[in-house]
Amino acid sequence: MFTLEIGGRPIAVIDTDEEDARELVDSAPFRDDLKRLLSEDKPIWDGQAALTVRAATEEEIAEFEASDEGEEDDFADAADEEEDEDEDEDDDAAVVLFLIPITDPDDDSEEDEEA
Repeated sequence: MFTLEIGGRPIAVIDTDEEDARELVDSAPFRDDLKRLLSEDKPIWDGQAALTVRAATEEEIAEFEASDEGEEDDFADAADEEEDEDEDEDDDAAVVLFLIPITDPDDDSEEDEEA
């Protein structure tokens, strides 16, 4: 598992190998989601801060595994869904758990999702 940091802040855990995690973070649809989704009424990513992929810590892995037992995050693989349309089927899609509360401004329910 790997963690996405934005400006040195852990944002999400990605359950995939390093190559696929980096490919996901570098993808335009995922980056667009990071700019569109909000945390505390601010975009998760401003489009400028450094995006870093590193090995997940034991604590981050434990949080990911604990969330797997509960509800699945609605935004967990939003970018993957867009990529799947282009790639037909992708059974090995990465699963993403946000470590911060997120809000989708396009979602009418306006519910915060907290990891």
